[in-house]
Amino acid sequence: MTAAAGHVSERKRARNGHASERFADLVHHVIERGPRACSELEAVRRKYLPVVPPLLCGKVEKRLDAEPTTCVANADEIARRFPRLYGQPVVHLEPASVVGSAADRMPLRVGCVLSGGQAAGGHNCIVGLFDFLRDHHPGSTLYGFKGGPKGVMTGEHFVLDAETVDLYRNSGGFTMLSSGRDKIESEEQFQMAVQTAKTHQLDGLIVIGGDDSNTNACVLAERYAEEGLSTRVVGLPKTIDGDLKNEHVEVSFGFDTAAKLYAEMVGNIMVDCISSRKYYHFVRLMGREASHLTLEVALRTHPNLVFVGEEVKKLGLTLGQITAQAADMVAERAKAGMGYGVVLIPEGLIDFIPE
Repeated sequence: MTAAAGHVSERKRARNGHASERFADLVHHVIERGPRACSELEAVRRKYLPVVPPLLCGKVEKRLDAEPTTCVANADEIARRFPRLYGQPVVHLEPASVVGSAADRMPLRVGCVLSGGQAAGGHNCIVGLFDFLRDHHPGSTLYGFKGGPKGVMTGEHFVLDAETVDLYRNSGGFTMLSSGRDKIESEEQFQMAVQTAKTHQLDGLIVIGGDDSNTNACVLAERYAEEGLSTRVVGLPKTIDGDLKNEHVEVSFGFDTAAKLYAEMVGNIMVDCISSRKYYHFVRLMGREASHLTLEVALRTHPNLVFVGEEVKKLGLTLGQITAQAADMVAERAKAGMGYGVVLIPEGLIDFIPE
């Protein structure tokens, strides 16, 4: 290599090094700015005030049902696993008939944690909790446990203040605390979670998550009761799959936004289909154990074919029959000169096939 070539090579390495440093500085700058730097639209969105049920805007009192709660199946097994929690009555919140005492407004120490996949509305759940504690229990402390249930075990947290909470009002994602899919299962993990509650003297712990997360919250609540702790565990149903519903929960937060967003995307694909008049698009939507999201998107967009897992299971359709349905649809449309279309499939379709 000549001296000139060596100098050129050195200059190239220097330029690349400077470029890498500039890129790293830029990344760190973006991370440091975080949610504090926002567009005009985001700034306006933060100022939006969601409608809060009137009941939650004032003093409330509890009314308990006379009858204990039951379950739809496996009552004996569930009662055996949760001897302290099973059968508790349903609690109704009603406007208070009299002004509460000072004890009713005493400061509380509450923890919250995000668990599982993100869903629109997660941040506002924490924001609403913060606002309620501020307005009805002045002087309260809200702890945010980081990284999902693992944060409850390790105790990794930070205290949520007004400045931090305001940055995440009406925003998507789970970036305020970040999330995780860890489960509290082993004896050591339970002991760590118990120690966290004792260390911070928690009056309550809000677990924002889906079916697995709420099951884990119930197990943790049973353990807290067994240890004689005053910490109350509350499970807040979160899932875009829409599979956390019953007579008390009409729909979990996140489902409506996901359905609207997916419907918009599927609608765009359908417009592209009609415009280009070629190709079949098979769109797989979220929902491992329920097809609610696929069905809702289908009702909003009217695709050429949609498979609903629950229907497949009820009819006992085989993989061959499902394939034949799709092939017949394609053949019929081909006869009409339409060699294009859109088919919606739920994520967990294969698990509904009885083969």
